[in-house]
Amino acid sequence: MNMAAAPHYPVLDRLSLLADQTRCRLLLLLERHELSVGELCSILQLPQSTVSRHLRLLADVQWIVARGEGTSRFYKLVLPRLDEATRGLWTVVRGQMADTAAVRHDEQRAAAVLAKRRDKALVFFRDSAESWDTLRMEQIGARTDLLALLDLLDPSWVVGDLGCGAGHISEALAPCVAKVIALDESGPMLGIARQRLAQLANVELRAGTIESLPIDDDSLDAAVLFLVAHFITDPARAMAEIRRTLKPAGRLLIVDLMAHDRVEYVVQLGHVWQGFDGEQVKEWLADAGFDRCRYRVLPADPEATGPTLFVASGIKH
Repeated sequence: MNMAAAPHYPVLDRLSLLADQTRCRLLLLLERHELSVGELCSILQLPQSTVSRHLRLLADVQWIVARGEGTSRFYKLVLPRLDEATRGLWTVVRGQMADTAAVRHDEQRAAAVLAKRRDKALVFFRDSAESWDTLRMEQIGARTDLLALLDLLDPSWVVGDLGCGAGHISEALAPCVAKVIALDESGPMLGIARQRLAQLANVELRAGTIESLPIDDDSLDAAVLFLVAHFITDPARAMAEIRRTLKPAGRLLIVDLMAHDRVEYVVQLGHVWQGFDGEQVKEWLADAGFDRCRYRVLPADPEATGPTLFVASGIKH
């Protein structure tokens, strides 16, 4: 006579796993902190072989996840990865164990271990303070922090890169906003920009001038003039034209050269203006109908050979 196999209940496996106090102490720690094997040994006051064995059992059934960092591995209990029944069972066990003397001592030792980890970082920064800028640039590059800050922009925005040139600013803006309208009156420049921006589906290239923008009224959330204003014959008129294309409360950002005496730029580079001072720029913005106009000198780059830059901004009222 054939006998049916006995039914298997996964909950019994989970109960068996949680029947060991050491594994429960590990899970309580790893729910609150991401810790290495060495740190867990110090907290639990157990040999590495014992801690590693329990971690392996927990990892095999996906109670915990591991992350490699150099020669170390850090472990963490990530509750959302567990199924609902397992989370419910863990909630019961955690509630029973959370206020035991062993767990309280574990948490006190964990605080000491984490303080030691922080002290190690403080020692590094103390010893590296003078060379930190160099180390940081070698590791992440010169522009990474500024590019990351672009995510402060509203992702629903439409931004005009007016006088886009070869497309550097549009390339930086595109991943962070809904759409970029990149405009330039130079055919060759637009050709280079088209190649640079070919993979960015939310960038639209247009040919046109700043003084007569081929952009509808009230269609931009923000507009950028990056190293463009000194080529514009009539900046005051350009400010008014840009304001037309901005939505109410839309923003204009200008980055350009401060007033300088390098006359050769007019001859060699086609500049119309030898930079601008703050009062001049704020007057143009205010006369065009912008509020909260600002002008700020940017820190000089020691490797740059050109004049110092400024950033100015205004909001359409």
